[in-house]
Amino acid sequence: MSSSTAPPQNQIQLRRAVASSFLGSLIEYYDFLLYATASAVVFNRVFFSNLDPAVATIASFGTFATGYLARPVGGVIFGHFGDRLGRKRMLILTMTLMGVSSFLIGLLPTYAQIGGAAPVGLILLRVVQGISVGGEWGGAVLMSAEHATSRRGLWASFTNAGAPCGVVLSTLALSGTAAAVGEDAFLSWGWRIPFLLSVVLLAIGLFVRSRVDETPAFLAVKQASARKRLPVVAVLRDQPRTLLLSIGVGLAAFVAQSTLTTFVLAYGVQVGHGRQAVLNSLTVSSACAVIGIIWWSAASDRFGRRPIVLAGALVMAVYGFVLFPLVDSGSGALLTLALVLGQGVIHPMMYGPLAALYTELFDTESRYTGASLGYQLSGLGAGLSPLLFAEMQRATGGHSTVAISWTLAGFCVLTAVCILALKETSRRDLTSAKTVVSA
Repeated sequence: MSSSTAPPQNQIQLRRAVASSFLGSLIEYYDFLLYATASAVVFNRVFFSNLDPAVATIASFGTFATGYLARPVGGVIFGHFGDRLGRKRMLILTMTLMGVSSFLIGLLPTYAQIGGAAPVGLILLRVVQGISVGGEWGGAVLMSAEHATSRRGLWASFTNAGAPCGVVLSTLALSGTAAAVGEDAFLSWGWRIPFLLSVVLLAIGLFVRSRVDETPAFLAVKQASARKRLPVVAVLRDQPRTLLLSIGVGLAAFVAQSTLTTFVLAYGVQVGHGRQAVLNSLTVSSACAVIGIIWWSAASDRFGRRPIVLAGALVMAVYGFVLFPLVDSGSGALLTLALVLGQGVIHPMMYGPLAALYTELFDTESRYTGASLGYQLSGLGAGLSPLLFAEMQRATGGHSTVAISWTLAGFCVLTAVCILALKETSRRDLTSAKTVVSA
């Protein structure tokens, strides 16, 4: 049945599901990536002020990485209960956890106030953030994809589009606060304001999410099956190859994402760009990324997921060698161009179709768990790459980025190999019992 002939109630629920997924993703990634931006420009001076600046930056990126390490845990926990109890319940819980943990970061004392307990508290709250976003993404994507009766790539992509919207909102919140209160006040207390505002976004998100019904695919499986096996066991036993390939498919997208949104922030300031100029460039490129993600995802409905993701990986492998010379140029315009091309055009080719792709790879009974595991395990690339790249820079005295470009290219090649090893998924029926797709 096409969306044009679907009953009005189905259309209403699809619109609500898409809006809920987009808004939920925006809020989750506002909180999650607010931390990413702060780790690049604030936390090294607030929570690691006792360390050498280069080491402090590495330590700050280390706490950033812990959130990504915790994401697969969240995927397993919330995936399990999402496959057993339903998508909607878990999404309300993940949003609440993220909003509360981000609010508490805004209240956390600094190293100067309580010493070593400050970074410990920061890490613990970052772990809660990671667990929350690890459970959020899979459920949000499934809410849109399982409500859709056509153009699944387009509708599911709004979850992924929420991530760069979260970047825009978080960078605007940080840069706006810095401009309003001044540099000294910003480092003293102003950085807390964007974190404290999370509680307002939480209230809005919970209201919207409460109005969405459970997905038809889940309800059908719930009525037809006792689902005796644990979802994670079903994924690991029935679809291990699919899971491994899904991890490889997403790795390059996450490494590139973190390079463009986190590492380049610190690197741009290091080579002489003003912090505000870098944040402005990131904001512009993130806004472009929203359009790019939706555009390329819609294209994947027509041309297939594999061709779009493959093309993006190959182009990004080459672009990694262009990115840093553009940043090194010292020109603000070229910095913005570098980020717009990378984050707004090339990266969405790899990242946008992943929402529908991961949904289509796994069986209905274990889809929340399988999609979450594949996506979040590949997401480790985003958490660890800034830490790895910062250490590469320190080892070379900060004078060369060639090794970083080669590393990015290597991940892109891995993604290309993995996407070629999977069959096309865009025509799969999500209501069927099995969706085994690996070649």
